[in-house]
Amino acid sequence: MKILVAADGSTYTKRMLGYLAAHDELFGGAHDYTVLTAVPAVPPRAAAVIDKATLAEYYADEGEKVLKPVRTFFEKQGLKAKTQHKVGHPGEVIAKAASAGKFDLVVMGSHGHGTLGNLVMGSVATYVIAHCKTPVLLVR
Repeated sequence: MKILVAADGSTYTKRMLGYLAAHDELFGGAHDYTVLTAVPAVPPRAAAVIDKATLAEYYADEGEKVLKPVRTFFEKQGLKAKTQHKVGHPGEVIAKAASAGKFDLVVMGSHGHGTLGNLVMGSVATYVIAHCKTPVLLVR
């Protein structure tokens, strides 16, 4: 099974990784894992005055801050995982990657905001569920 693991480096990502480790009968080495993190885009006016190489390096560094500990987790679990970062709104990035990569499952942590919280603040998890045809496993 192709599994997309969405990570943002928060405590909710740590909980989700803990869930994966605790359920190794479901999430073992037989699966193909890809860990994805979304790096927010630099505002267009600022990006216009920064050379492309510097901007690309900034995005790579920001992505690596999230991906390095997750990569270490997968290695300790004896699992292989590809890692990647993409620039953009996290919900959009995750939903597009799940469709484009033809993943069988998206696994992500969730802050667990209630309905009122989602109305006021919005939610990456809500966006992914609404825009993704791939099944999504939310870990709270």
